[in-house]
Amino acid sequence: MYIDPNTGGMLFQALATIFAVVTGSLLVFSRQIRSGIARMRHFFRNMGNQASTKDENDED
Repeated sequence: MYIDPNTGGMLFQALATIFAVVTGSLLVFSRQIRSGIARMRHFFRNMGNQASTKDENDED
């Protein structure tokens, strides 16, 4: 497969720009992303604890 040098340069510029935007967004919003993931993990952990507590109460 042949890629013209001008097309390759354009493709590289587009991919570099996309990479920069994604990386910059992750850096800018890293605190919000981490807190959101922590909240989801906390929610799912508590949901599992509540289910096991209900099972223990049902056995009595």
